[in-house]
Order: sequence, then C-alpha cells, then structure tokens
Amino acid sequence: MTFLEITDLLTSQFGTDFPVNTQNLQPYLTVPANRLVEICQFLRDDDRLFFDLLSCITGIDNGVDADTMEVVYNLTSIPYEHNLMLKVIVPRSTHSSKLPSVPSLSHIWRTADWHERETFDLVGIQFENHPDLRRILLPTDWEGYPLRTDYVEQELYHGIKTK
Repeated sequence: MTFLEITDLLTSQFGTDFPVNTQNLQPYLTVPANRLVEICQFLRDDDRLFFDLLSCITGIDNGVDADTMEVVYNLTSIPYEHNLMLKVIVPRSTHSSKLPSVPSLSHIWRTADWHERETFDLVGIQFENHPDLRRILLPTDWEGYPLRTDYVEQELYHGIKTK
C-alpha cells in the first residue's frame, strides 16, 4: 500500500484530513497527540495495514523560539513491506516545570517501552500511562535532558568533572 493510500484510509476511518508532508525522502503524517493511540491501534489491527513493528521513536526539540517538540514514530508492516512515519507536535512547556507529554504506545507495541524511556531520558518528553517511565541511559539523579537545545551540562557529577 502506498503512502497516499494509507493516508486516504486513515482520513476515511477517522474523518479528519491529517497534515501530510511529501517533501521529505520519507513522507509523514502529523497526527494530534489526543488521537495517537486510536490511530496507532488501527494501524496495527487493521488487516489491510498490519503495522506490526514500531521500529523507532525519535524525540526532537525544535528550540526555545519554536516552543515545540516533536515525537516521530517509524512503523513497518513486515508481511506487507510498507512503512509509515507519524509525527506528533507538542508544546515545549519552556515556561513551566511540566514536561511535554504524549500518550504511551507501549500497550500496542512492546518496543515502545524502551524507545519511550530513551526519549524521556534524553529529550524530556513524558509518556502518559507508560508502565515504567524512568531513565534508561543516564543515572537516576542526572539533572536535565542532554538532547534539548538549551541543555547546560553540569560541571560536576558526584565530585567528578563532566567537561
């Protein structure tokens, strides 16, 4: 199934025209965070699509000026050999201590568990209803999120120079 056929199927199923970007080498759909779970459940369960693999989740900080972050999902249907990229854009929450948040997909694809933890750990995006959202690469008491554009590395960590 082609990207446009998948887009048409989603539009007819959910009654919404999703923003589509076909300018990149891999086209993508932008979906609202509040519809992410139901869309992904459909993408996995529908026999015409059967996206059985969530191969990657990428968190992107668009910077303080843009005041947004993105979560990019790469899906694959192994038996049908088609791919789909979804993007969710959320407010960066720069003016509060609350982290940007999107729903967890770990109950749909088991691989989401660790991908979401990595994105949380390095970019600081919260995944609602994740079964075990905690740091996966950095120590539990690490301060900040290293892949954020405004991240400032601490000088010392437990008496050890970090720079």
